[in-house]
Amino acid sequence: MVQRKITKTALTEYAVLDALESAVMTLDAQSKLRFMNPAAENLLRISQHQARGQTVAALCSIVGEDRFAALFADATDLNGTILRRALPLQLHDGSHAVVDLVVTPLADGHLIIEMRPMELPARHAEEEMQDRIYGAAQEMLRGLAHEIKNPLGGLRGATQLLERELQRPELKDYTRVILHEVDRLHHLVDRLQGPRSRPIFASVNIHQVLEHVRRLLQTELPTGIALRFDYDLSIPEVYADQEQLVQVFLNLLRNAQQALDRHGTILIRTRVDRYVTLLHQKFRLALRVDVVDSGPGIPEDLLPRIFLPLVTSRAAGMGMGLAIAQGLVRGHGGVVHCHSRPGETIFSVSLPLGQHREEPQ
Repeated sequence: MVQRKITKTALTEYAVLDALESAVMTLDAQSKLRFMNPAAENLLRISQHQARGQTVAALCSIVGEDRFAALFADATDLNGTILRRALPLQLHDGSHAVVDLVVTPLADGHLIIEMRPMELPARHAEEEMQDRIYGAAQEMLRGLAHEIKNPLGGLRGATQLLERELQRPELKDYTRVILHEVDRLHHLVDRLQGPRSRPIFASVNIHQVLEHVRRLLQTELPTGIALRFDYDLSIPEVYADQEQLVQVFLNLLRNAQQALDRHGTILIRTRVDRYVTLLHQKFRLALRVDVVDSGPGIPEDLLPRIFLPLVTSRAAGMGMGLAIAQGLVRGHGGVVHCHSRPGETIFSVSLPLGQHREEPQ
């Protein structure tokens, strides 16, 4: 009976740690990792199975003068908690993160490490803002579409009647131009409203989707752009509309290609995140696909608005690709996030995997 009670208590404690958004790790007396929760796996981009027995320094490094060994020694010597705010980290895969680091010593030289990503509050705020903006934009576009389509229908009908009355063929060229432009505007309004049909869900292999997109895009890529892949082939199938996912990643990859201006690198990376909140619902497992380009980055003033229709930094662009991608992903219960700085722009598509939604208690 005693053993069972201890086991249940331990399981409850691990469940609490698993549910935290902060990355939590425990280290032994040699500063080697014994446990990490899902948030730590997400942050450090490595599984607990792969990381166990390694040092924190092997998983990430502090940019600048600080070293993990010195911080751990200070905490042990003081026998008290040490806090370092806004600590810049470089992860083992070359990516970066900024965290608040908390080091707490335990008995026998063991340590508890907590890393609180600085981006979490910003990400939650971004999702709230996206919800408000997306809802307002869709409402505005529905009203705009109604106001535009009615006169377009009348204009098209009147043009067709006029065309029947014209005897000279060269005059009919003008009516054909009018009809062509009316149809083009009608199509543009349809695109502004987003997908007209609901997703047709089925089990989809995300890597088959990405390889299909690669084949479509490869013929368009200039020779100066390198397309690279970092796939986690253990990812299970996602429940999604395959055609809509193809459209999402075509839009994101073409956007990356245009940002590079004929020279640079595009990386497509697939990963699984655990205990992720998407559109206010918590999921045990989520697919994340990152589209990373080495371009100049997105202007800071444009970044909050890039998913809105008709917003673009390119003179020749219509500003529809990212808006369509966001709408399609949201239709799957997922989100698209963007992080950008000069030399690296990352569009991350997150989608729930299976039926692993975490129901509220």
